[in-house]
Amino acid sequence: MQAPSVGGVMLPRGNGEAIRLSRGASLTDFAEKINANPASLVAVMMNLGEMVTATQSVSDETLQLLAGEMNYTVQIVSPEEEDRELLESFDIEFGEDEGSDEDLVVRPPVVTVMGHVDHGKTRLLDAIRKTNVIAGEAGGITQHIGAYQVATEVNDEERKITFIDTPGHEAFTAMRARGAKSTDIAILVVAANDGVMPQTVEALNHAKAADVPIVVAVNKIDVEGADPTKVRGQLTEYGLVAEEYGGDTMFVDISAKQGLHIDSLLEAVVLTADASLDLRANPHQDAQGISIESRLDRGRGAVATVLVQRGTLRVGDTMVVGDAYGRVRAMLDDNGNNVAEAGPSTPVQVLGLTNVPGAGDNFLVVDEDRTARQIAEKRAARERNAAFAKRTRRVSLEDLDKVLKAGEVQQLNLIIKGDASGSVEALESSLLQLDVGEEVDIRVLHRGVGAVTESDIDLAMGSDAIVIGFNVRAAGRAAQMAEREGVDVRYYSVIYQAIEEIEAALKGMLKPEYEEVELGTAEIREVFKSSKLGNIAGVLIRSGEVKRNTKARLVRDGKVIAENLNIEGLRRFKDDVTEIREGYEGGINLGNFNDIKVDDVIATYEMREKPRV
Repeated sequence: MQAPSVGGVMLPRGNGEAIRLSRGASLTDFAEKINANPASLVAVMMNLGEMVTATQSVSDETLQLLAGEMNYTVQIVSPEEEDRELLESFDIEFGEDEGSDEDLVVRPPVVTVMGHVDHGKTRLLDAIRKTNVIAGEAGGITQHIGAYQVATEVNDEERKITFIDTPGHEAFTAMRARGAKSTDIAILVVAANDGVMPQTVEALNHAKAADVPIVVAVNKIDVEGADPTKVRGQLTEYGLVAEEYGGDTMFVDISAKQGLHIDSLLEAVVLTADASLDLRANPHQDAQGISIESRLDRGRGAVATVLVQRGTLRVGDTMVVGDAYGRVRAMLDDNGNNVAEAGPSTPVQVLGLTNVPGAGDNFLVVDEDRTARQIAEKRAARERNAAFAKRTRRVSLEDLDKVLKAGEVQQLNLIIKGDASGSVEALESSLLQLDVGEEVDIRVLHRGVGAVTESDIDLAMGSDAIVIGFNVRAAGRAAQMAEREGVDVRYYSVIYQAIEEIEAALKGMLKPEYEEVELGTAEIREVFKSSKLGNIAGVLIRSGEVKRNTKARLVRDGKVIAENLNIEGLRRFKDDVTEIREGYEGGINLGNFNDIKVDDVIATYEMREKPRV
């Protein structure tokens, strides 16, 4: 069956069949699926009130609108499914151990420490690692994700545990959720003196969503007001019942500051892993895993912290991490020592990648450099298309004129550079969630890892963007260039300071809102007629004060007779004055308005800018 023709071209019409398209697909991609001319689909979109080019990445909603018009349905392929299909095209299976049961060996559990800010997560890791992580963090808040491996003794046997440290500030929710998905067990840290807090529940929900067992560390038992029993009771409401209450969740009372019962906590982790999980992996296959964190090092280039989940990663392997690839030039453990190989559940820093991957990207080892490059390039193109589609503002023909008018929709353009990909991603996510009304848009033109460069300043110049440097500074001549060209570069080391300042800037871009403030009222006692000035009201100021050159309205018998009048003249006896206060008499001239009577009330007011909340 044919759809009605557009511009003389007959279009195929579907029978409700599904068309599979990836995020950020174009009209050309759609046309290929239904054997149609892309130009005719552009014409259909114009008839629907959307102006889209044939090769432009469009949003999911636009694709569904077009499909509905032509009696098709669209299935948007999820990023995970898209990636699996990409790897299958190279005969690579990701996420499964190869070989038989005999090839699998026991691996250490991967643990994420979660909980409310200030409840002692970093101090707990500090106690476990016997190092001071907090001292290096701005504002005492963990800014980056790290991964560390420790050894403990359980039943006279040495057991290793890998810890992933997720940041505690609420701005890092996305990273914390991602951390939970790459983990086997979650340690939920709850302060015995504070009890369950909003972020405690949030962290608990992330762990439950990831379907991982939870061990509760009741911290700060040495602090005044500590009540571990209360914590156990509160968490019962959220489905975590302590073993001593007949449940299956292990609670351990600790003091991270004093180092109390840390061994008991590690033992609880190992016992929970043994009881609830079958933690085995094949160490003999090509390595696969996940990127925990990455940054750009001035001397060493792109440095990615990866967690090997199966297989063994070796120096010299060719690996793909998200849209980055390269040959492993060197590997470092969490203490900075060179290692030649890393087995399952081992976190290592990898050197040799072409660029900085994102936090949470998966990695895999492939046989050839060419294969690695092809996978990385296809992933990069896919992400780029999805980003373009997300960034596109849908403009209908009806409101196009409004949008084009200057000042109708204001936009704050940003370029974000940081020292680590996870921090940059979290900052971008937090800024895009800022809500200051529909009048102002926020748009991240570019984000990246490393110092602010001259090309960043160039981009900012061309788009009137603000450059944000998070734990990085301007490199080379970029600082002088920014100063010379008047580009605003802001530097931050604590994420919530950046969020607060950008929110204030956004509110500053909003059109000012005004509210009416009453100044004073004057009752007319007598009307004087002047050949030169018209009628002059002899008044008694009843409330407030009446000022010259302010707005006024005339009220007669409780009804407003005239609006938007001006107090053009103000006299007290024979003197011109600027204001008359409550209780005093004077004369008021309302300019050309002469319809005034005795007992009328002149109410004066001014419009003041209303502060944005």
